[in-house]
Amino acid sequence: MRKEMIVATIFFLAVGFCGLWGVEAQEDVLKHPSCKFCGMDRSKFSKTRMLIEYDDGTSVGTCSIHCAAVELAVTIDKIPRKIMVADYETGQLLDAERAFWVIGGDIPGVMTRRGKWAFQDRERAEGFVRGHGGVVVDFEAAMRASYEDMYEDTKAIRERRKARSHKH
Repeated sequence: MRKEMIVATIFFLAVGFCGLWGVEAQEDVLKHPSCKFCGMDRSKFSKTRMLIEYDDGTSVGTCSIHCAAVELAVTIDKIPRKIMVADYETGQLLDAERAFWVIGGDIPGVMTRRGKWAFQDRERAEGFVRGHGGVVVDFEAAMRASYEDMYEDTKAIRERRKARSHKH
């Protein structure tokens, strides 16, 4: 009887721990359900979402590195304590500065023509490049590319929204 109790307790603790871990992984989406800048549903874009935590305790959730770049540009007086990005394959948040980023390739990005995807492992980033093209870079290069693409991307977004509003 005692052995069965121990096994049952371990089982329930393991299930509970896994359940809490899954909830925690999406806690940022519950706190920031839509992107502050474009309004996109962050759960729909869970594999490109970013979370910026500032040293004053505030945080901002975005749908993509494009919108994260906008956030960092307009809040120049706040100091980021942590910048997190979702792993392209798992959707789990990881340190954006330690991620392996892929720029370019044949898959269009979120809020940008030139895709920018984050991976926890270099091997998986290189596998993506083999299958879809692009180049593996660090966070600084990915952020620099976001700023370089900003004008054309913003112009394209405005044109799409204008075309949509004329249809209605």
